[in-house]
Amino acid sequence: MKKQITLAGLWALVFTGIGAMAQNISADRLKKDVSFLASDKLKGRGTSSEEELMAAKYISAEFAKLKLSPLGDIGNPANGAHMNERSFLYEFTFKKNTNPHDTSTVNIPDRKGYDVVAYLDNGAPYTIVIGGHYDHLGLGHDHNSLDANPDGKIHHGADDNASGTAGVLELARYFVNNKKTEKYNFLFMCFSGEELGLLGSKKWCDRPTLPLEKINYMINMDMIGRLNDSTQKLLVYGVGTSPAWVPLLDKTNSTFSIKKDSSGIGPSDQTSFYLKDIPVLHFFTGQHKDYHKPSDVAEKVNYKGEVKVLEYICQLIAATDDMPKFAFTKTAAPASNTNSFKVTMGVMPDYAFEGKGMRIDGVSDNKPAAKAGVKTGDIVIGLGGEKVNNVMDYMKALSNFKKGDTTTVKVLRDTKELELQVTF
Repeated sequence: MKKQITLAGLWALVFTGIGAMAQNISADRLKKDVSFLASDKLKGRGTSSEEELMAAKYISAEFAKLKLSPLGDIGNPANGAHMNERSFLYEFTFKKNTNPHDTSTVNIPDRKGYDVVAYLDNGAPYTIVIGGHYDHLGLGHDHNSLDANPDGKIHHGADDNASGTAGVLELARYFVNNKKTEKYNFLFMCFSGEELGLLGSKKWCDRPTLPLEKINYMINMDMIGRLNDSTQKLLVYGVGTSPAWVPLLDKTNSTFSIKKDSSGIGPSDQTSFYLKDIPVLHFFTGQHKDYHKPSDVAEKVNYKGEVKVLEYICQLIAATDDMPKFAFTKTAAPASNTNSFKVTMGVMPDYAFEGKGMRIDGVSDNKPAAKAGVKTGDIVIGLGGEKVNNVMDYMKALSNFKKGDTTTVKVLRDTKELELQVTF
């Protein structure tokens, strides 16, 4: 049976030549990687856990199969390196108080995390970083979970972010085997500690194993496994970090409905590179009701959709082959960063929603919103007398309340406007 060439395939031919089709992005390999990383055996890959280290060693072994150069620590036998040899594992230490309400780190012992870092040297003057975090919430003990009673439950983290980790591995395979793109070197990075505050990417950027001035740009993938086949919505953050990004995205895209965000600062690892004056892009297929819950499992990942996202990233990178080194531009920080939150309603916004108000993608059990009767799919249009036209309006209104306060939340459910009483 003859295979049909997809539109994505045609773009790859245009930008990288027939030889670039020697290895395609594989849904089967993505499924294999995600299924292992999100398995019960790895218990949610909590930062500094034995299971997270198992994941790091799995990623290292895949990099080794590709004969990539390790670019982690030098001479640390604990990381699998002999004296004066590099390991793929980049060790860092941090302090984390087990009490989320206590910010003191006095007498708190150091914990260890491991980034996994591999280098494809094409002899080029500049390097492209392709990254994504591989840690997740473990058994819920770090209290980032949106599950009502998280402790002891495996938070599988298939979309967040086994999908992005699998994407890093698959792009590594692609660029090792498709030699038409040799205008740049590639640094493939899987970060630890993202869920605790971008720890792994920040530590590496502060103590890099490749000079930062040699980096052209950084591409981050965090939650790219839930592409909606109907809407084809893809969110791309950081488009304002270089004047090259928007024209390039507009020129290369013929598949997705792309929602662009200019800011280089966001809740994922591209931020660490942006803060070092490096242009960045962050790819994201959107929030869902399984976010930060044990139900984020491998069976729910849209592997064919992830293939399309990765094929597009390949096309985008190929389109930069004949471009000069990217100029960096600073962007405005998101307005929500200035707000202080003492309470939460326990809802997950639909960041891809483009209508008026804030659509709710998920409601946590036993939290204020659930007790008030708020449901998934409701659109918040008011909170405490303040109009809510978007997520930023909601965040601003929420910052006005403290624990124990009672107020009203206005929601649009189908076509009916409801006013509910919520107690924080």
